[in-house]
Amino acid sequence: MMVGIIGAGAWGTALGVIAARGGADVVMWSYDGLYKEFDGVEKPDNLQITQNMADMAKMDAWLIVTPAAFFRETMKKAREFYAGQPIIICTKGAEPETCALMTEVLQDALPECDDFGVLSGPQFAAEVARGVPTGSTLAAHPRARAAGHEILNKLYLHDSDDIVGTEYCGVGKNAVALICGYNFVAAAGENERAMIFTRAWNEIVDMGVALGARAETFLDLCGVGDLFLSATSPTSRNFSGGMAIARGEEMVGTVEGVSALRGLISRAKKIGVKTPVLKDMCEKMGL
Repeated sequence: MMVGIIGAGAWGTALGVIAARGGADVVMWSYDGLYKEFDGVEKPDNLQITQNMADMAKMDAWLIVTPAAFFRETMKKAREFYAGQPIIICTKGAEPETCALMTEVLQDALPECDDFGVLSGPQFAAEVARGVPTGSTLAAHPRARAAGHEILNKLYLHDSDDIVGTEYCGVGKNAVALICGYNFVAAAGENERAMIFTRAWNEIVDMGVALGARAETFLDLCGVGDLFLSATSPTSRNFSGGMAIARGEEMVGTVEGVSALRGLISRAKKIGVKTPVLKDMCEKMGL
């Protein structure tokens, strides 16, 4: 199978590496021709880098791994070369300006696509690239699900048909991990950290259910699995970003939790879901 990966940051590169190891011929689009290099990981010969979006036209499936802030712009650029491929969204986040989920942005920017899915779970890119056993939730339409299993055969994939819930887990995890990183530095003690962690996640679940997600999805790999990984470790950019805010330092890299937290609060207000913990933490962090 020929696989196009759009986005060549750490997560895109990690997915490209394992897809190539699994037997796919991978072409990874990078806006600047660069990609992430991991210590001790060699780029497979069947993983190629391109700056030409037209190369995506002949691919059998697409994996989209561009940051949420640039997702719409990138999909508009890719539309000219879309030929009906199933698409798997691997970006976790909400669009900063509109609070839209990535599937909503995809359907707006690329309405021709009617078979797509979402990959989400506890996934540190460097560990995936090194071949550390990793599980993820794949919530997808039939062709995208089949493509996902073929392309990502080096991952343990748990199937779901709850695309909305799987996406909200990823967005909510980003926000809660940011909060937990902040509280790791700023909270009075571990009791307070545990209380805020639990209540913040409950508000995420309430929002997801109000928008049609199933509550049990938030207990899956994409939910508590990803939450456990990202909300407890400084390896997480969101957790370390929250720590930086508490210390008055600059955040490093793309910290999706900032726009996720703002967006979740805004969207909750529109649908009538109360989020007192999320709002309080947003104010404390000065966001």
